[in-house]
Amino acid sequence: MNQGKPIIGITVDVTEKDGRVKLDVAQAYCEAVERAGGLPVLLPPNVALVEEYLKRCDGFVFTGGDDPRTESFGVPTHAKANPVHPLRQEFETRLLAGLQTGDAPVLGVCLGMQMMSLAAGGTLNQHMADDLPSHAEHWGEEHAVTPIGGATKDGKFLYAGVVQSKHKQAVADAGRLTPIAKSGDGVVEAVFDSARKFYVGVQWHPERTRDGAVGQRLFDELVKAARG
Repeated sequence: MNQGKPIIGITVDVTEKDGRVKLDVAQAYCEAVERAGGLPVLLPPNVALVEEYLKRCDGFVFTGGDDPRTESFGVPTHAKANPVHPLRQEFETRLLAGLQTGDAPVLGVCLGMQMMSLAAGGTLNQHMADDLPSHAEHWGEEHAVTPIGGATKDGKFLYAGVVQSKHKQAVADAGRLTPIAKSGDGVVEAVFDSARKFYVGVQWHPERTRDGAVGQRLFDELVKAARG
């Protein structure tokens, strides 16, 4: 680990207009990492730098965003999906592949959780409006999440509280990851890898969730794990 504050790499969104590619990320992610005692560092999505990022960062945050294209995971992309920029998807897919070895702590937020689940062999409900009457409750609204009984190890990673979320897709099958929290309508709200010290994805946005138990706590746990 680096000396001093743990370096936490944060992925960024990619947009393109008139041939110009731009990167952006909500400042709230950086502030949450800083409050937790980490040093937030934004990661430009350069695939050639994945190995360097893996060497230099002590932990990672995969941020929220639009929808993944799923052809590379063996499933057609839904017609109503709003796909992320292909550069972002390629970069985060490569970065997640590199993180399958070692024990670097990882926090996935919204899209980040979905990408973690896809990388673990899972699948998505690509358009919740097709089969979930309560889908609107997940679009810019607050709602409760509760732990899934018996899913966590040693009593850790028990997440319960009121969260802020904004998503049209959800994890249908977490693959090798274990679902550890759900909403009242049964949507999987959090997953983790029980073999690692901190490899957690949440469907909500902890960086803008007011309830600290399911908000800032996630970043505190990430940075604590990054300290080793």
